[in-house]
Amino acid sequence: MGSAVRSNLHVRLHSTIIAFTHYLLLFCMVPLPDHRPNQLSLGPLESEVLAIIWEQAPITATLIHDHLTRDPNRELTYPSVMTVLRRIEKKGWVTCERKDRSLWWKARMSRHEADMVLAHQQLQNFLSVGNPDIVAAFADSLDYASLEQIEAIAQRLRDVRQAQQQEE
Repeated sequence: MGSAVRSNLHVRLHSTIIAFTHYLLLFCMVPLPDHRPNQLSLGPLESEVLAIIWEQAPITATLIHDHLTRDPNRELTYPSVMTVLRRIEKKGWVTCERKDRSLWWKARMSRHEADMVLAHQQLQNFLSVGNPDIVAAFADSLDYASLEQIEAIAQRLRDVRQAQQQEE
């Protein structure tokens, strides 16, 4: 990539990031959910279990275990599933309710709400860099499609802001 193209990418990325963060921080389109997990990071098996819960909740650990072990080559014990469930419960992702003699598991937030919380955290991590020149230095690793997507998000935020001002 030539230096002129790279420089143009840096300038466009820099201005887009400034516009994007300005509008996002000042005029959030959707509030974050009231509940946020204590710990956002999930391991691969934890993520897989949570996905099953989102699809089929409320669901028992036995049904989760059955779903995970459909593949005959996969070895996973029921106690391992319970350990994962307790772990993601402790992290604040799921809750458990006893009905009759079974424990029924459900997510504490929808998949959409979880995506919002995770995106918010990623944005906060991104903004914590603080120096626009450092952030703009990552432009070399972006392709034009990524840059256009960032610009589309910034434009959407500008449109929302303009609509909010017209309502006032």
